[in-house]
Amino acid sequence: MDPLRLLLPRAQAQPLLPLPDGVPAPSVRPRLVPRRRARRHRNGAARMLPASAVASESPWTEQEPASGEKEERFNWLDQWYPFAPVEDLDPGAPRGKMVLGIRVVAWYDRGAGEWRVFDDACPHRLAPLSEGRIDDKGRLQCVYHEWCFDGRGACKFIPQAPALGPPVHTNRKACVASYPCVVQNRSCGSTRAPGRSTGTYALRIKREGKSLFRPSHVPYAHKGLLLASPGLVEYDKEGGVPMAVKVEDSSVNGFASSQGPGYSNFVAPCTYYGSPASKKSEKNKPHIMLVFIIVPVAPGRSRVMWAFPRNFGLWLHKITPRWFDHIGVNAILDSDMYLLHIEERNFAKAGIENWQKSVYVPTSSDGTVVAFRNWFRRYCKFQVGWAAPTVDQLPATPTKDKLMDRYWSHVAQCTSCSAALKAMKALEVALQVASIAVVGLLAVAKGTLLTSVAQRAVVVSAAVLCFAASRWLADFIQKNFYFEDYVHAYK
Repeated sequence: MDPLRLLLPRAQAQPLLPLPDGVPAPSVRPRLVPRRRARRHRNGAARMLPASAVASESPWTEQEPASGEKEERFNWLDQWYPFAPVEDLDPGAPRGKMVLGIRVVAWYDRGAGEWRVFDDACPHRLAPLSEGRIDDKGRLQCVYHEWCFDGRGACKFIPQAPALGPPVHTNRKACVASYPCVVQNRSCGSTRAPGRSTGTYALRIKREGKSLFRPSHVPYAHKGLLLASPGLVEYDKEGGVPMAVKVEDSSVNGFASSQGPGYSNFVAPCTYYGSPASKKSEKNKPHIMLVFIIVPVAPGRSRVMWAFPRNFGLWLHKITPRWFDHIGVNAILDSDMYLLHIEERNFAKAGIENWQKSVYVPTSSDGTVVAFRNWFRRYCKFQVGWAAPTVDQLPATPTKDKLMDRYWSHVAQCTSCSAALKAMKALEVALQVASIAVVGLLAVAKGTLLTSVAQRAVVVSAAVLCFAASRWLADFIQKNFYFEDYVHAYK
């Protein structure tokens, strides 16, 4: 399946980044609103702002709307949001997730050959459809009372209804709300996805996502995970340097910024992408891009999808296991998660609207953070447009092993990592069995097969190596697939 093919022509997606040559840009902008409740929404023309949202002692210096001018308001529901990488979805089973406080379920409609996204609630008794199955006719079946739904959300069968009675399944109350859905760049859901892709999308539930706007934190918060440039050590040993960040324009749809020779863009509501290289040099020089999509899930929680497209070393991507890339990025995400978790709660105590009074941001390296806060204030009034009633309150701080848990936040949802974990556990058991078997062989064949000291030494060494390898593998599994604390003091 072509990952750039739009699966629903009635709701084509507008890409967040430029599409490759030869791929036409669609003209219709779909919405994360159920079709049965869809309403027309129009955003006004994006008004360009001056480059004044650069960090300083008084960060709130952007131009305000003229007196009497109607302010634009960002509509959180009139957007596309990624659901999951297609390679992590099972066509034979529905998968549930939460977006903007809405519980939705994705499932594969075999009859149409398309992915569908519905509300994750059966209209009968509100049981989760994500716990259901795909029946032998390719319909989504609720396992509570076996109501069945087609790809449009229409109820096709109610087993409890008399065969000769009124067709109660045709009542509109028996339908499930459905959402527009596309598959693009191996990402599925009510979503738009970047057009250039040489990397692979991965998924992780994360508590906060705003650190992505602060490239200056990388040498410190992720110390030991990312290499510092040797030419920059003259500033400090981690390689941190002053960064000339300049916000070039801003509108209700996001903002763009330059960072030295590089650039970064925030495309509302949830995409941040950029490159350390200039846009001009990207055409004919080796370069890499960073793409992060941060989907609001619930207060204090977001879903992060990332990719690192590049135009060089593509062979390396083909031979590197996907799970190996994931464990590296998971370590980077975990290294500053606790910092962000506490930071958000400190902001909440002061009041998010008082952000500028609670912090001191005198350097331009904080320019993109200030720009995002200004955008969030101006177009969102400091509020995420949760689609479902929710208490806008951050959850209590859990212990670090729960906050930075990798299994439920990533591994259980990733086919590559879950398969690697299963194989490694099997290998661990095999090594332990082998070490015991070798010791048993030594005991049984001591006076027959193993007649020399050298032979017995080889057998004992093999047993020790098998046992040591099993212990090392168990530690590797724990740190990379479950939990590993990141202690900054010893990095």
